[in-house]
Amino acid sequence: MPYKHNADRRHHVGKMKFRVTNWRDYEAGLRRRGSLSLWVTPEALAGWRAPRRKTRGGQARYSDLAIETALTLGCVFAMRLRQTEGLLHSLLDLMRLKVPVPDHTTLSRRAQKWEPSARRNPPLPDGPLHVLVDSTGLKVYGAGQWLEQKHATRSRRNWRKLHLAVDAKSGAIIAQRLTDQDTDDPSQVAPLLD
Repeated sequence: MPYKHNADRRHHVGKMKFRVTNWRDYEAGLRRRGSLSLWVTPEALAGWRAPRRKTRGGQARYSDLAIETALTLGCVFAMRLRQTEGLLHSLLDLMRLKVPVPDHTTLSRRAQKWEPSARRNPPLPDGPLHVLVDSTGLKVYGAGQWLEQKHATRSRRNWRKLHLAVDAKSGAIIAQRLTDQDTDDPSQVAPLLD
């Protein structure tokens, strides 16, 4: 039979293991996955424009907060800078906010020097901390992944382990280490706590 050729190597989709009994809630949950909620605090609106510089040179029009907001939206939705400008413009129009939107050339220029606020080290509180240490596996994809799928060959999977130390109270990541797949978790506790 021609449709059974290479059937053992084809990807098969299994049957559902559960039955939906409450379709109304199920469909409402699917609709909620596509909803977008965006909150802009009064403090963010007050800090949208850049403060005046007292040094020589041109005045920045947008604060770092405005640039970070635009670039974060662009990263989340995988958009180019012109598309990000349009998205931010339409969101601010829908919320009836009268703040200027950074154009794509400003975003491009400021993105070269931009460092996300997540990378900045938050100040650690004084006193003892309750620290949670855990790790997760990250699969490394290489250039030959599609060849493996196409020819149904198996190669050794490459993994990396991301070890995290998290403050239990605030949820902030205090330290992180990326190791190979052979490194065990207990050996990374001391370096993370240092």
